Amino acid sequence: MKRVENKVAIITGGADGIGKATALRFAEEGAVAVIWDLNEEKGSRLVEEISKKGGKAAFYRVNTAEFAQVEKAAAEVFEKYGKIDVLINNAGITRDATMKKMSVEQWQQVIDVNLSGVFYCTKAVSPYMLEKGSGRIITTSSVVALYGNFGQTNYVASKAGVIGMTKTWAREFGRKGITANAIAPGFISTEMVAAMPENVLASMREKVPLGRLGMPEEIASAFLFLASDEAAYINGAVLSVDGGITI
Repeated sequence: MKRVENKVAIITGGADGIGKATALRFAEEGAVAVIWDLNEEKGSRLVEEISKKGGKAAFYRVNTAEFAQVEKAAAEVFEKYGKIDVLINNAGITRDATMKKMSVEQWQQVIDVNLSGVFYCTKAVSPYMLEKGSGRIITTSSVVALYGNFGQTNYVASKAGVIGMTKTWAREFGRKGITANAIAPGFISTEMVAAMPENVLASMREKVPLGRLGMPEEIASAFLFLASDEAAYINGAVLSVDGGITI
């Protein structure tokens, strides 16, 4: 028996990086991987890749910072599949700058996607879970939400904010059969990170007790666990997947 057999899982920011790895893993484990992203080319290509492997997937072009788009996409997913079992709130952006140099626009862009977008997606999807009496809401936070990071006031605020929302939802939805949890990834070797200068990557690896960067597939495995029946009694947790960097 596959771990998320016949589940319908929405994965925001699912076209590349951690989101792509998660979509692939969920499809391998029997779920319909519903990818929400702005990159139509990458999203469509991923659906094709999953289909060739015998999995099930669909792509919707969605700007998670726009509630009307999110609400419409959620309704379309429910109409097509008759249910929504899992929501992976993974879409996120960075607009790094020190507090002195950070513009109001840079602040707002990150808050709109990383914090408001998570609220919008959960606001739109949770009614379908409440109607069914079950569901999993899993949100990507970050280790920087736990200890801060130079030049990331906006990003840290957004990632700390989703932890607070997660714990609130765990209380509000728990008795309705829905769990809410967050994952706090550390330094993960996505395409964006891999393109950094080698001296920067070496410095990042030195900070990790395991001596290496994490892989997107390792975060995907954590999402899969929290979405599975094995994690039915885990609610309101923040799972750090960081190689020990927060020790």
